[in-house]
Amino acid sequence: MKLNNKNSLCKCHLTYECSAQHLYQSTDLILSQAAPDHLEQPNSPATKEFFCDYQRQVLTRSEHEEQESLLQSLEWPGPPHRKITFLKSSDAAHSCFVILNSQKTFAVGDVIEVLVRVQDFEGRPKKYGGDYLQARIHTPSLKAGAVGKVVDHQNGFYTVFFILLWPGNVTVSVVLVHPSEGIQVLQRLREEKPDRVYFKSLFRSGGTAETKMCNVCLSRKLPVCNYTDLQTGEPWFCYKPGKLSCSNRINHAKGGYLKNLLTFEESLLFQSGINIKVPILASGPDTVVVHPRRMKDKGSKFVPSGYYYHDNWISSRSYMRQFNKPEDITNCLQGKVVHLFGDSTIRQWFEYLTGFVPGLRTFDLGSPKNVGPLLAIDVEHNIMLKYRCHGPPIRFSTVSSHELRYIANEVDGIVGGQNTVVAITIWSHFSTFPLVVYIRRMRNIRAAVLRLLERSPDTSVIVRSANVQELGPEVSLFNSDWFSLQLDMVMRSMFAGLNVLVLDAWEISLAHYLPHALHPKPIIVKNQIDEFLSFVCPN
Repeated sequence: MKLNNKNSLCKCHLTYECSAQHLYQSTDLILSQAAPDHLEQPNSPATKEFFCDYQRQVLTRSEHEEQESLLQSLEWPGPPHRKITFLKSSDAAHSCFVILNSQKTFAVGDVIEVLVRVQDFEGRPKKYGGDYLQARIHTPSLKAGAVGKVVDHQNGFYTVFFILLWPGNVTVSVVLVHPSEGIQVLQRLREEKPDRVYFKSLFRSGGTAETKMCNVCLSRKLPVCNYTDLQTGEPWFCYKPGKLSCSNRINHAKGGYLKNLLTFEESLLFQSGINIKVPILASGPDTVVVHPRRMKDKGSKFVPSGYYYHDNWISSRSYMRQFNKPEDITNCLQGKVVHLFGDSTIRQWFEYLTGFVPGLRTFDLGSPKNVGPLLAIDVEHNIMLKYRCHGPPIRFSTVSSHELRYIANEVDGIVGGQNTVVAITIWSHFSTFPLVVYIRRMRNIRAAVLRLLERSPDTSVIVRSANVQELGPEVSLFNSDWFSLQLDMVMRSMFAGLNVLVLDAWEISLAHYLPHALHPKPIIVKNQIDEFLSFVCPN
């Protein structure tokens, strides 16, 4: 069946009424947190020429080949040119999907295909691809859900494949996360505005204090302090204080967000309820009836990492267990040291475990609870649980300079062994930077993990993936799911084939019925913990 002639399958006769005011609603993309007067403005004329160490990093031949392969695999199709008007951009309300062969009798294990046709605000079919879609199947009464695989035919049509994993009435949902024209803008921002989130450090000596801007990239026209890590080569710079030395830096903090990033026409591509995470409706039935499993299951090229059933994540891995009682977790972790490294999404694991297991007593290390480092101990069962945030860039509130540690260096300091568990996640704070910045960070972390597994092969290592989150006009420019997806694909590729668990927090969050959130709700975190502990303590 040719995909360039589907008019008979999907007519998209959906009612859509909107006025010019509706289409061109005001979009406030200026965040309230502007640069303080005492900080250099990152978008001032003086900063047009950047000092970006990552652009001149020296790579071995294999590293260069890997990086080029990763960048090529992440190339995203899109509009034929930049000058596409808003009315010609993808519109979820004019688009639709159909379940192919929806009247067929389906059974658990079968694959269904869903055809999505995207049209613009004038109701005309799109002729190119690049829209970012998310899709899932679900049965609300069973609290069941799973994600689908989206294939872009780059002509305005998309096919979504789902494996039917439970019996009953199963409903299909498709969401337009961003139109291809919006993603084109996000690509530009990632390459041209890596400083759109900026950072600061306080320098102090005696009664003299100065606050200076810091980042991976800074202007060449002002003197800088070079804080590039000696072990990993990870770059970090701050503008040099006028009266103090570079050694007088005492902390690190998020500074704020750049304003006025978009033209008026570009801002129309980022409107809540219009073209950010908007449902695409079905033209015809959106539900199929699934019968119990047949004697023979059909094979499929797409196998999701798991699915929800009665709010429990059923992993495609055979060793998945449920840890529903505190003592179940205690028995698993008895005698173990657990290291959690990364951002606030893995800090949620620390918070869940210490909140659910009474025996894990937290110790006050004098550090902010949302920053860390954090420590909890169960003396009776000889359990130690640690959390430490990753090194810059990190958008936390004030972090002591002494506590700015890179994950690779921390992993190199771990002896390892069968009673050692290392869990890592690092993604959200890299969404504003070019991909090569993240690739370098993951390369260093991977090398440290390999060294750990070489000296202690029975160490349990888990890498937690990114997760989807709530998006609005502002968040999209800094933390869009599209940025997260690209980083996640890099991570999965770089850790493929290693003796580590890549925990699919992406599907665990996307398949659930709860609204998307940067910090998922406890039931989602609980299911992440179940898979994490199932790897650490298999039957």
